[in-house]
Amino acid sequence: MGLFSSKVTKAAISPNPEVQAAIGGGYSSQVAGPNLIGEFWSYQAGALRNRAMSVASISRSRDLMASVLATMELKMCSEMWNGEEMEEIPLAPRSWLRQLDPEMPNNFLFPWVFDDLFFFGRCMLFVTSRTKDGYMASATRLPQGSITTPDQVPPVWYGKSKEIFFNGGALDPRDVVQIYSPTQGMIFMSEQTISTALKLCEARNRNATSLIPAGILKQTGGEPLSATELAALAESFNQARGTNQTAALNEFLTYTETNATPDKMLLIDAAEYQSREIANLCNIPPYLLGLSTGSYAYSTSASAKSDLWSFGLSMYATAITAALSQQLPRGTYVKWDTDKMLEIHDMRDMEPVPQQNTQEELAT
Repeated sequence: MGLFSSKVTKAAISPNPEVQAAIGGGYSSQVAGPNLIGEFWSYQAGALRNRAMSVASISRSRDLMASVLATMELKMCSEMWNGEEMEEIPLAPRSWLRQLDPEMPNNFLFPWVFDDLFFFGRCMLFVTSRTKDGYMASATRLPQGSITTPDQVPPVWYGKSKEIFFNGGALDPRDVVQIYSPTQGMIFMSEQTISTALKLCEARNRNATSLIPAGILKQTGGEPLSATELAALAESFNQARGTNQTAALNEFLTYTETNATPDKMLLIDAAEYQSREIANLCNIPPYLLGLSTGSYAYSTSASAKSDLWSFGLSMYATAITAALSQQLPRGTYVKWDTDKMLEIHDMRDMEPVPQQNTQEELAT
């Protein structure tokens, strides 16, 4: 199915509205940028984003939140006053709630929408078709590495851009769903932390491949030995140590062991400190990155998901649904179905099931 299809589509809450071209179809089709939408060879993730992903703790934080979002579904609702409070009323969803991009499932699309929000602080979806009543029928993600907005530049976004360029070509802002994170993008607010983490990683790699001697033989007196004699002495000393034999030194030679240990060589303490800093920047509970948390502990995988949602993912997920709700008729909105994801089972409340043995099992 093409990006600018004129095929008739059914919306769940309206009577068979026809799909028409996006609002700005005539405006944008004459320039290179919109014509490259869907041409993935022209897409760019962004050098700064890729640089940040090379830091293990950032990559882990990103993947943890993206993996949770990949398992969640959207639902559509409205609200009604029941005499005491506003009551949420479930509605039959429009078709795009199950698959926004006709070419890609939502469990692929939305983790990458989150990726843009996490690293850049914003994400943009291009509306590829609309229903007859003018509302969005389908959309595709435009990677932030290919987007420029002359009317505002990072690190801080002030609102929806009125000048949007994709791969150098102008887009009609009316055809772009702009989603903004409540926090600055990771690559803008954590540049120094990312740089330090990368330097630390380089130092650890160098140390891991460095051939540091186990000890040092030092001449303290007597006639100086030549380089050849010193090399021969070291070789014989190593052979004696390697075969568990007695190595002999005279009064003018001393042997000192180096104090290089694995934790010092691999800068374990520094790496753990850096990972903790990144966990704080990503709003990720440190224990989810394998870091010590002192007295804090979680009891189940469900409570770990709850922590991940509460501290890290929920603000991005809310930004997504808030923007998508603006593409629906007034009075309706979309939200994530979090019931299954946040459901916590207490194993102590589960009754054990008696083992039913067959006659064959009893006979053995």
